[in-house]
Amino acid sequence: MDIDQEKRMAGDYEIIHALHIGDREIVLGENPSAPEDEQYVCAFCQQHEIFANYTEVMVSDDYPELVKLFGERVAEQAEKTRIALNGPKIQGIPNSAITAEDCEQVSYQEDIRGKVVVIRPEVLRREYRHATCQLQLCTSGSGAYPNSRGSACYCTELYSGQRARFERSDILGVIAPEDLPKWAKHYLELRQAEKERNSRDREGR
Repeated sequence: MDIDQEKRMAGDYEIIHALHIGDREIVLGENPSAPEDEQYVCAFCQQHEIFANYTEVMVSDDYPELVKLFGERVAEQAEKTRIALNGPKIQGIPNSAITAEDCEQVSYQEDIRGKVVVIRPEVLRREYRHATCQLQLCTSGSGAYPNSRGSACYCTELYSGQRARFERSDILGVIAPEDLPKWAKHYLELRQAEKERNSRDREGR
């Protein structure tokens, strides 16, 4: 493969540094052919399936200045993420990673729709490798069906209610509702109540 094809580009800028922490990615790019005062760029990046969106874009010909901005944005985002992830700790929730010994293994012959699944910790970014991010309610997706050729599994995180797409291979196992820790049982009831409420709302339209 041509090395140029391996470069990550943002328009005419080559991304030379990038760090994703929490819900945002900070990038630093370079374009030697840009106007003299626009050779470097620092921005936040949000990746979508077919495109990337860049916001809070700053350009300069002063490399140290933009490296400083890059570092400041990383530090701010890291602190924001640290505070958000301390929520479970403040609530007294044990939040160590769930391992294979803590859940029931599940085969591709099983239907996992409506089940609480455990996401493999290595699939998640380092800051999210905790029980509150691993425990998900699988709601739909071709990969949730038994013996399916598809792989997509759509899930709702028990703790936050955020929705995400995972591959069937990302799932470590399942945990029966009665075997969940107390905090997870509470949030499972909340998610199930939300689902029923949304179904009633759709039927009433």
